[in-house]
Amino acid sequence: MASVQIDSSTESLIRVENLCKTYSLDSGINGTVNSQVLYDVNLNINRGEFVAIMGHSGSGKSTLMNLLGCLDTPSSGHYWLAGRDVAALPENELARVRNHTIGFVFQGFNLLKRMTALDNVATPLLYAGVSRAESRRRALELLRQTGLGNFAAYQPNQLSGGQQQRVAISRALINNPQLILADEPTGNLDTQTSGEIMAVFERLNREQGITIVLVTHENDIAAYAHRLVRLKDGRVIHDGGVTA
Repeated sequence: MASVQIDSSTESLIRVENLCKTYSLDSGINGTVNSQVLYDVNLNINRGEFVAIMGHSGSGKSTLMNLLGCLDTPSSGHYWLAGRDVAALPENELARVRNHTIGFVFQGFNLLKRMTALDNVATPLLYAGVSRAESRRRALELLRQTGLGNFAAYQPNQLSGGQQQRVAISRALINNPQLILADEPTGNLDTQTSGEIMAVFERLNREQGITIVLVTHENDIAAYAHRLVRLKDGRVIHDGGVTA
């Protein structure tokens, strides 16, 4: 089967219409209980935008992030990524999208503890069949861009939290993604380090035009974005200025 190509010419990178998500929970004696987390979410994000998604715990923001990252499927509604209906993509193509179109950055860094910073960044390329020498060359260049060129041989437990997150960002960039999804990327960091990490995201958005969608519960972190989407009880209650 020919690989489905993501259309890079489409202005809208993310388009969501009437997206709903319901989980079926086994409650034991009462049988299955349905719990709806998202209700008719509509969202359009163009290429090059920097968007923050906010909401209290249980608002549905992480569920929405998982759907946008093709890590979960909606119960109903539609999601187009760069003009392609995600529901129509076969599983092997979804895996390709997750590996090449989207870069993920998480609160817990998710680094492999027994690997150096360099090998953590290079690993996605090795899985993609790129030679070890080329993978390490490209990984070192990304570490230099994020200010960690001198720490390539360090393991995660030898790095500060901010340094570990820079490694995670470098890893997210290794396949030249169009989109970075960052889920509470500063949640484990102090105020100064959080500002340094957000400066990295700002630079990637401004200089490379990478679309960034950031989940956070902190107003000062959301203020780095150019647009705010606020969720409450699974519904979008604001989509616009970052001061709302």
